[in-house]
Amino acid sequence: MADTATATPVQPVPQKKRYWNETRRSRLTAYTFISPFFVLFSIFGLYPILFTIYLSFFKWDALGPMKYVGFKNYQLITTDPTFWISFSNTLIMGLMGTVPQLIAALFVAVMLNSALNKFKNTFRILYFMPNITSIVAVTLVFSTMFGNNGMVNWTLGIFGLESVPFNSGWWGVKIAISTMVMWRWMGYNAIIFLSGLQSIPTDIYEAAKIDGASRGQQLLYITLPMLRPFILFVTLVSTIGALQLFTEPYVFLGQGGTGSTRQEGVTMVTYLYSEAFRNGFFGTAAATAVLLFIATIIFSVLNMLLSSRMGGDTGGKKA
Repeated sequence: MADTATATPVQPVPQKKRYWNETRRSRLTAYTFISPFFVLFSIFGLYPILFTIYLSFFKWDALGPMKYVGFKNYQLITTDPTFWISFSNTLIMGLMGTVPQLIAALFVAVMLNSALNKFKNTFRILYFMPNITSIVAVTLVFSTMFGNNGMVNWTLGIFGLESVPFNSGWWGVKIAISTMVMWRWMGYNAIIFLSGLQSIPTDIYEAAKIDGASRGQQLLYITLPMLRPFILFVTLVSTIGALQLFTEPYVFLGQGGTGSTRQEGVTMVTYLYSEAFRNGFFGTAAATAVLLFIATIIFSVLNMLLSSRMGGDTGGKKA
């Protein structure tokens, strides 16, 4: 008679162990779904940044071997007068193209948010159109408008004013390029402000009207404080964009030869481009990129602190 083997009962998995297994599996699934972003960011974002910092300490023409030179690249660009001219031009055109643009964008957003505007959806599309238009095409059109015999100088002549050398004068070039930047980005910022205005409850304005607040007081003590997050976002994006100005001066001043590096309109990015792809000095170009990166962080933080303080002070006052 065969011995009957007694089957070993299956031990149940402890509740705590089962919980950790499910948690680990869910985390692995979540990381798998978000991993494409981090993989692409590491390849096209993080690696170029780290390689640029590494390259800034070497002399390299993109063909031969790399030669370590330490901080000599930084010394070369900081003693180059053209670099400091490009830095000052970037700040000047950034202020000229950003500050009036943000004020005009807020005004346009308030007008588009008005209930009296029957065609506000059409106007929203029209204001946003410049943002999706090719920058090169826009710059070429503006180059014609701001030419010596262009539409702008023709209009000035009607009012008896002298022609302005927009394509060669020190301030004329800056005015022309800043106008292009304003025209292109005002609609985009207006849409951002408009979304913020539509998120403000109308009950607050009705209560303010009952208390006798004027439109100016409503704008100063209700609209601006409640638009503070949107103002911070638009200010940050505009600051970064102003410091990275490239296409407008590159095309407007002539991309051939040394046109886009003329001192009246050269920016830090056009200076960087010229050092790398015209002169073959990739080390100094990388050092310029690192300094531009540091300047972008500094000015972005300063703008955010200033906007935050102004928003806090305005919101702290009483109508």
